[in-house]
Amino acid sequence: MKYIIKDNEAGFVRKNGIFRKMITAGTYHFSKMSGYEVEIEEMSGELNYREVPYQVLSKDEAFLGATVHIEIPDGFVGFIYVNGKLTAFADRKEYTFWNVFETYEVKLVSMEETVISAEVSKEMLSMVPKHLYTAVMVGEGETGLVYYDNVMQRQLSKGIYYFWNYAYHVTWNVIDMRQKELDIVGQEILTKDKIGIRMNVACMYKIRDAVVFAETISDLKGQLYSAVQLVIREIVGNYKLDEILEAKEQISGEIYEALKKQEEMFCVTFLTAGIKDIILPGEIREIMNFVLVAEKNAQANVISRREEVASTRSLLNTAKLMDENRTLYKLKELEYLERICEKVGEISVNGNSGIVEQLGKLMGTT
Repeated sequence: MKYIIKDNEAGFVRKNGIFRKMITAGTYHFSKMSGYEVEIEEMSGELNYREVPYQVLSKDEAFLGATVHIEIPDGFVGFIYVNGKLTAFADRKEYTFWNVFETYEVKLVSMEETVISAEVSKEMLSMVPKHLYTAVMVGEGETGLVYYDNVMQRQLSKGIYYFWNYAYHVTWNVIDMRQKELDIVGQEILTKDKIGIRMNVACMYKIRDAVVFAETISDLKGQLYSAVQLVIREIVGNYKLDEILEAKEQISGEIYEALKKQEEMFCVTFLTAGIKDIILPGEIREIMNFVLVAEKNAQANVISRREEVASTRSLLNTAKLMDENRTLYKLKELEYLERICEKVGEISVNGNSGIVEQLGKLMGTT
């Protein structure tokens, strides 16, 4: 039988099922009656001929010179390059490529070192199956903790980090180290004089040590909430209502100092703590409003009386001066006469006396 092998093809010759040789471009005749058969394949990409194991094919010099065989050892991953360009991830242990018209290479990268080195680019990593590596993303103001088989190994700052999941099972935890606010809203407290009030308290805090925090604290916000509640009740309960209203800043300072003493227990640093609002019961608010109005009225009365006394004293002083000084009296008289004239629209006089004398008579001074 006649076989024509093109320039970009190769033929695999077997006789009675046994591989004999590989043939390239040309015209060949093989008798099927004698047990010959030829499998033709294009010499491009990966070898598709699977009828004969590679170990047998590799004994043929022509085949060995036209192909490249690559094996991926345990603990390594491979990246396939064609003519120097990255094209695929090697997801099998063995590859055989035709190396006639294109140049095939496989770059091996070890997974024995858990931290993925810089030689593995983002393009390469995008081809790797997700289960083979772990990506850890740490944001601004955060600290990342990396664990190998649940044992803490590394503390990371802001950035993106990659780890192979080969030698160890890699897990991670990101701790937010930025300051946070804790609000205690509507906390009910019984004052020393047995009046029930509600109070809103705000705290600012931040985590001190990420490693110690991760090892010791499970529910930080819940534990802090309970701790602040207890501190508020303990401190505010020792004051009467009037004292609480008058010494709000002082009590806030006491709450802050009490919380500072518990920082190590919760692995945090308290930045601020203070009372935001004091909410009184309805009947207490009415009483306080009544007292406030009464106080303001009393203050207004005091001020009014003080002004009356000052005015009277001023009049008395003026009267004494005018009594002692006739000229001053006349000037004051003319001042008042001027004021009266400003209010008068029309003045009628007769010719019996001068206008000043007539005005004087109107005033009763002449």
